Amino acid sequence: MSLFKKIFSKEKKETLDKGLEKSKTSFFDKLSKAVAGKSKVDDDVLDNLEEVLVSSDVGVNTTLKVIDRIEGRVAKDKYVGTDELNRILREEIAGLLSEIDSGNATDFEIPINKKPYVIMVVGVNGVGKTTTIGKLAYQFKKAGKKVVLGAADTFRAAAIDQLQIWADRTDVEIVKQSVAFDTLQSAVTQNADVVIIDTAGRLHNKVNLMNELTKVKRVMQKVIPDAPHDVLLVLDGSTGQNAFEQAKQFTAATEVTSLAVTKLDGTAKGGVVIGISDQFQIPVKYIGVGEGMEDLQVFNKFEFVDSFFK
Repeated sequence: MSLFKKIFSKEKKETLDKGLEKSKTSFFDKLSKAVAGKSKVDDDVLDNLEEVLVSSDVGVNTTLKVIDRIEGRVAKDKYVGTDELNRILREEIAGLLSEIDSGNATDFEIPINKKPYVIMVVGVNGVGKTTTIGKLAYQFKKAGKKVVLGAADTFRAAAIDQLQIWADRTDVEIVKQSVAFDTLQSAVTQNADVVIIDTAGRLHNKVNLMNELTKVKRVMQKVIPDAPHDVLLVLDGSTGQNAFEQAKQFTAATEVTSLAVTKLDGTAKGGVVIGISDQFQIPVKYIGVGEGMEDLQVFNKFEFVDSFFK
């Protein structure tokens, strides 16, 4: 299918394949049991497939959409063999993800008319937020961009120390005082390309969270009126349904514009990327498929689906 022409380099594709290995193996183990002894996609197979998708953390609502699309295909084609099910699944899930307007970048790009481009990173402690910021800084710098980090988690000295370690490793500047305001001023003065602001990582009640994030935004806008240009929510893919719950809390508290899903290499719950993309209609921009600096990838829906269902 033309959708699945190669976009990534061989190395990136191999990293993605390896990172999704546990999710893929778990999914196909379940799928092979679901179609055992069946040659045709019938109601029983679809019921079993529904169970497989839900238990692979795709989420109930998204699973029902996928089943609906496959039912449509089966009705139209009259006879669909179980040997074709994998191809049809790939096509329909890629089609579903294509309805989310995310572009389909393969590289760490920023809009040319936003300088500095300000990314505010949100998410609870422990999801890999600071590590994601460090890897983002590395990737943007590698792409030739001047990067400045701001550690807005003033409540936890450990979080600031951790970000300092990443700033040292990636050789980018970090601003630690009066955070959002000073970081943006410093970035403007230095003609930086990208500013990445870390925020406090606790999930309080919605009102407190909303107030806190609104305050950070307001401070930014004193320096750059349309900042932040991207509010990136980091989610831990290995938590499965808990990631859905966090996405619900944060999208209710602030205007999240993109998602990063981390720790996919250590889990069989990779289906959560499909469900979260579809359910919240917010583009997944980055995925973490390993511990190395290079293992934070720009999410490409076609490459992801190709690797997951290969």
